[in-house]
Amino acid sequence: MIRTIRIGTRDSELALWQAKTVQKSLEDLGCKTQLVPVKSTGDIVLDKPLYELGITGIFTKTLDIAMLQNDIDIAVHSMKDVPTALPKGIVEAAILKRANVKDILVHKGLEFLESDGIIATGSLRRKAQWLHKYPKHTVTDLRGNVNTRLQKLTDNKWNGAIFAAAGLERINLKPDNYKDLDWMIPAPAQGAMLVVAKEEDTYCRDVLSNLNDRTSETCVHIEREFLRELEGGCTAPIGALATIKEDLISFTGVLFSLDGKDKIEVSKEIKIDQSKDFGVRCAQEILQNGGKELMKRIKEEIG
Repeated sequence: MIRTIRIGTRDSELALWQAKTVQKSLEDLGCKTQLVPVKSTGDIVLDKPLYELGITGIFTKTLDIAMLQNDIDIAVHSMKDVPTALPKGIVEAAILKRANVKDILVHKGLEFLESDGIIATGSLRRKAQWLHKYPKHTVTDLRGNVNTRLQKLTDNKWNGAIFAAAGLERINLKPDNYKDLDWMIPAPAQGAMLVVAKEEDTYCRDVLSNLNDRTSETCVHIEREFLRELEGGCTAPIGALATIKEDLISFTGVLFSLDGKDKIEVSKEIKIDQSKDFGVRCAQEILQNGGKELMKRIKEEIG
């Protein structure tokens, strides 16, 4: 009898798109599959900023529990939402080919950039980088799935809101009134999709290895090493981006103060065969250049 792989996913439109993409790839390999949508705390509690909820991996925790309780076999995540340390018994099984890594501004006209403005985002990283570039602007909190956030932008007197380009592109919601934020360093693993499975489940792990993209895997692992070494989790304004061209890896990592006034940056390039612990080394450079004190301050301010 052919085993049916139960695919756990959040029930937002974007999460379901991601899960269905994995489902199709598995079925193309001859597997039987079943989607199992689960609602996470991050989707239910929308009246508090993420960092105030005090849960690392708020969008992934519900699916982790479902997997450990054997209600699902695998789970599909936006990798930037996944804690750098997975729960015991759960492992990375595949990182799919990475999509657009950029942040974009969905706006109602760009005249405000030269004066006062109100921008919406639920991300400390985006808020800090925006205030660093536009210190006169106000940044207001924005929560909910992609569809909800776009509607809130329409309903409020904000000048714009910041989104991950990949999320809007995947479900064909990227509007004409957007601007690429080329200067904004993305979240570690932004644009990447991760599939996790139980460590003991050799069947699922073997099948999913066919979906893994090595280049994407190398880059996001460096970025997440950097994040883990800085002890950022979801609670500090940390950006990181690794790219590969021929045999070279280029990396840029940043740590900001919550108000965006302070910025510590590292940019390095090395050969691929020297990439072991590269993210850790870059993070240590940040910590030695004032990052240790800044991280301590951030934790005190967040409480």
